[in-house]
Amino acid sequence: MELNHSFTVAASPERTWELLTDLGEVGGCFPGAKVTSYDEENFEGEVKVKLGPIAVTYQGKGRFLERDDEARHAKIEGVGRGLRGLGNATAVATLDLSGDGEGTRVDVITDLSITGKPAQFGRGVMQSVSDKLLGQFVACLESKLG
Repeated sequence: MELNHSFTVAASPERTWELLTDLGEVGGCFPGAKVTSYDEENFEGEVKVKLGPIAVTYQGKGRFLERDDEARHAKIEGVGRGLRGLGNATAVATLDLSGDGEGTRVDVITDLSITGKPAQFGRGVMQSVSDKLLGQFVACLESKLG
């Protein structure tokens, strides 16, 4: 399933890119996520997500598949195993940043694959949940960007 999002923050592309590629700092902005270890290219942690009537906790890891600091383009893969046998999730997020007036436009395309019980929820539920999570994520980014 492909999910598309765009948002604008009131910070320079340079500062926004710096924050978005700091895996430890930006990981804490994702609602329900806890980064337990990271370096410049990899991270490990867990994320709790509520899908309809169920809450799922995924433990996993991720890494940069691509990172072009000059073009401000990245592709990040995250792979998680659901606790209590609730299936697995894989996401590959492609980020592209561009100047937008005095701010930065961020375009995100996420290729999401979910197995197990959470897979019963359709695209509408997944899009709705991801829209809500993105709103919280952007608010956190904006607070960090000052």
